[in-house]
Amino acid sequence: MPTTSTSHPQAPPKPTWDPRDPVRPLLRPTIRIRLTLLYGGMFLIAGILLLSIIYLFTAQALGDSAAQLPFRIVKGEVLPTTSWCVLPNTGTGEQFNDAVSVCLRHQSDLALDDLLRRSLFALLGLSIIAFAFGYAMAGRVLSPLGRITRTARQVAGSDLSRRIELDGPDDELKELADTFDEMLDRLERAFTAQQRFVANASHELRTPLAINRTLLEVHLSDPGAPVELQQLGKTLLATNERSEQLVEGLLLLARSDNQIIERKPVDLAEVASRGVDQVHAEAEAKGVEIRGEREPAVVQGNGVLLERIALNLLQNAVRYNVTEGGWVEVTTATEHDQAVLVVSNTGPVVPAYEIDNLFEPFRRLRQERTGSDKGVGLGLSIARSVARAHGGRIIAEPREGGGLVMRVTLPI
Repeated sequence: MPTTSTSHPQAPPKPTWDPRDPVRPLLRPTIRIRLTLLYGGMFLIAGILLLSIIYLFTAQALGDSAAQLPFRIVKGEVLPTTSWCVLPNTGTGEQFNDAVSVCLRHQSDLALDDLLRRSLFALLGLSIIAFAFGYAMAGRVLSPLGRITRTARQVAGSDLSRRIELDGPDDELKELADTFDEMLDRLERAFTAQQRFVANASHELRTPLAINRTLLEVHLSDPGAPVELQQLGKTLLATNERSEQLVEGLLLLARSDNQIIERKPVDLAEVASRGVDQVHAEAEAKGVEIRGEREPAVVQGNGVLLERIALNLLQNAVRYNVTEGGWVEVTTATEHDQAVLVVSNTGPVVPAYEIDNLFEPFRRLRQERTGSDKGVGLGLSIARSVARAHGGRIIAEPREGGGLVMRVTLPI
């Protein structure tokens, strides 16, 4: 299977030191040193600003206190200028000095109270500024972690071509980003090699299977062939057809594991209707009724692969159904900015603990790699891979009374 090469922008320079070397440079600009310098500098600047503001407030308070004495001297007499400063009109010098000390002490207390009140307001303002500045600086320091997280989420959506390519100082975050990029390179090479192997093997197997089918059909078309030979030819032809289905399923599974690059608007209602048309004859032969309302639900994706999801689910729903009075309900709709395809059917009771096994390749209900004539065991695996490649998911739930409810959700 041909693969498309993705050109990446030039990566930033690698660290000048080996991340695996236990002896690292002492003066390397690590996150710890940067945070220490950052918050230490912030604390120093905040302390200098606070001391400067307190000094200015103190000088202003003392200046106001010195400019407004609690008493005034008039013709050799001392008269108070405030109600809280009481000086004796007559008395000894010691009594006068004690009264003046009381007045000055009270005025000093008032100045200190005013200084404390202003300092508290200054501290509150500086605290708000410090928290805002610290929040902004912390976001700037931790922004590479957000970039790493976003890349990891994109990779989780089966896009292994994404890289962090973090630039900046050779600190712990750059070391983490570079290690993550190297891991993604190895994973992309491994997945690409695996998909190429499956695709090449499928292509190589197609030719001999096609030759076998042609030879068998030629021998079966001979009217003079013995009955035993015709019966053997039909058996071999059915086995060959089953092998061809297996090869096609493996090829489609390899394709669907890739990220969908070229996307076009696809209506799930139209996709489901095409799937119903393809299984209609088989459903009529088994006496299974197909019903359900299909509302428009347009998504961006590959129409052929999305049609394969609907076809595989419908084929399973028809083939694994009850012998009498069976039905399959197919609905499409949009819910919470998502396109939803639901396929429900009657059938045997499915234990909840066996639901996950149904999506494994070559696994069937209470059967593993058996010679069932209902399929090759890749239908649900292909459906799940296609859904993941489109950024969606598929969930199976046992239906009350028997059968399954398959729910496919895709982003719009």
